[in-house]
Amino acid sequence: MTQARFGIKTTPLHVSYEDIRRVWREADAVPEIADAWLWDHLLPIAGPADGQVHEGWTLLSALAAQTTRLRLGLLVTSNRIRPPAVLGKMASTVDVISGGRLVMGLGVGGTHQPPGAGGIAGPNPALAEYAAYGLALVPPAEGIARLAETVEILKLMWTRDVFDFEGRYHRLQGTRNEPKPIQRPGPPLLIGGWGTRLLRLAAEHADIWNVPGPPHHTVEFVAERARVLDAHCAELGRDPADIVRSVQVLVSYDDPAATRATVAALVAAGMNHIVLSLPRPYPQGVARWLADEVIAGAA
Repeated sequence: MTQARFGIKTTPLHVSYEDIRRVWREADAVPEIADAWLWDHLLPIAGPADGQVHEGWTLLSALAAQTTRLRLGLLVTSNRIRPPAVLGKMASTVDVISGGRLVMGLGVGGTHQPPGAGGIAGPNPALAEYAAYGLALVPPAEGIARLAETVEILKLMWTRDVFDFEGRYHRLQGTRNEPKPIQRPGPPLLIGGWGTRLLRLAAEHADIWNVPGPPHHTVEFVAERARVLDAHCAELGRDPADIVRSVQVLVSYDDPAATRATVAALVAAGMNHIVLSLPRPYPQGVARWLADEVIAGAA
């Protein structure tokens, strides 16, 4: 088995700030848990439409200031919500607040398939959210191209004193970013997703690749997508082992043995970073429970 490290994810949906803060503080004191994660949505995409959702980066900043050990980030930041340079400034600030613990999680964000393009059937949960906040959905290919520009801009912001940028979608002039992140040349870059074009971008730039696992995708699907990433790395001349393989797993409080078995199967398939996603409500002492009931039996 590959040696794996473990994180937790507290989805800030229909749950209070106080509960999220409690879990992160608990996890900060549990050495078996290496990192903690939020998400990046502005409206509920499950449950009551009028439920509370906390904005991810604002919440991350608050939690960064109240923890000392955990690495932290968003799984994943939507590239459609914030201009890249604004995001780079926000990420730099959170890295400073956290003392150099940020992992820069990035994803394409909301996209739409043009008529007749096929793709996944069913309603697009981003439609209402993006309409409510005045955000534009773009075709998948454009979303990936925009994400590639964001990656380039972030790297420039974290390494250059001043720069201009001229891309297809973004133009910057005289951009400065101080203070720089504590981590040099910048926070580790996590790219989340599973499409073949997205995996090419991950092979080019990511330090970590993340994909949802069970119940959203099977272990076999995750393993197959990892092989696609390996093929892209081979074409680029990059060692696939340079990229951490990260997967999200929904925890069962009622059946921790089933969660352990899923985690063990993913680790056996080569995934070496397991993010345990916590259903709400969060039990008291859940971080220690995870370490004892899930991580100890699956690591």
